[in-house]
Amino acid sequence: MRKSRLEWPTLGLLLLCYAGWMSGTTWLAQISLPLGMLVTALCVGLFSSLQHEIIHGHPFENKRLNEALVFPALPLLIPYLRFRDAHLDHHFDAKLTDPYDDPESNYLDPAVWAGLSKAKQILLLINNTLAGRIVLGVLISQVSFMIGDWRAMRNGDARVARGWLLHLPALVPVLLWLSYVAQMPFWAALLATYLGLSVVKIRTFLEHQAHDRASGRTAIVEDRGPLALLFLNNNLHVVHHIHPRVPWYDLPRLYADNRAHYQTRNGGYVFASYGEIFRKYLWQRKDPVPHPIWRRP
Repeated sequence: MRKSRLEWPTLGLLLLCYAGWMSGTTWLAQISLPLGMLVTALCVGLFSSLQHEIIHGHPFENKRLNEALVFPALPLLIPYLRFRDAHLDHHFDAKLTDPYDDPESNYLDPAVWAGLSKAKQILLLINNTLAGRIVLGVLISQVSFMIGDWRAMRNGDARVARGWLLHLPALVPVLLWLSYVAQMPFWAALLATYLGLSVVKIRTFLEHQAHDRASGRTAIVEDRGPLALLFLNNNLHVVHHIHPRVPWYDLPRLYADNRAHYQTRNGGYVFASYGEIFRKYLWQRKDPVPHPIWRRP
C-alpha cells in the first residue's frame, strides 16, 4: 500500500501544521485573538493526528527521523514517547476496551466504579456524553494519565520515567516561542491547546465499544468533511486497526473498495457522519462507565 519511501502528503501537512501554529500564535493573534486561538487549536489537534501517523511509521522509513519531525511538544503535557507506548499497547485488539490492559479505554472495572464517591461517578457520567467529553475530557484524562505515570515511576518503571525526562527538552522550544515570540497571552495559548485536544476527543469519544468479539469493538464514521481531514481519516477506525501501516490518505480508498467487508467485520458499528454523533450523543451517554461485559480474570 505504501508507494514510496517518502510520503509527501504527510510531510507537507506537517510543515503546514507548524506554519499554522506559528502564524496563529503571532500575527493572526495580533489581528484577532479569537482567530489566532482558533487556528492554534486546530493545529494542535492536527499535530496530535500527525503524531499518530508518526507512531505508525510515516512519512519516512527511518523511525528516528520520523520522531524528530514531531519533537516540539505542541500538546504541552503529553510526552510523545508515552503517547507512543500507550497507543501501541492499545493496538492489541484482543484487549480493546479492557479497563486495565487497554490504555485508551474509557471503561472502568465495575468493582472500581462501585467504590468511587458519588461526586466522581457523576463527573465520569457527564464525561460519557459528547459535550462532557469535549469540555472535561482533556482534564480528566490528563489527570488520570499523570497520576498513573507518577505511580509507575514510584514503583520503579524506568521506561515511563524516561518518557517524561525526554519530554522536558521537547517543551523548551515551545515555551521559548510562547514566551518571547508569540503575540498572544500565555493563558490564551494554554486555552487554545486545551481546545485543540478537546477536538480530538470528538474522534475518540466512541471509536471503541464493549463487545464480545474483538472485531466488533471498533467504529466506522463515514464522515468526509473537515473533521475527517483533521483526524487524518482515522474516523475509518476499523480500517486503521486492520491496516495500521497504511498512510492516512489511502484509508478512504481502501474502505470504499471493501466497504461491505469492513461493516460486516465490525458488526455494523457504523455512523454516517459526526453530525449524526452530535445529534445523538451531545447530551446523552452512549456507554456506561463500568464495563458492561468485562469480568476480572
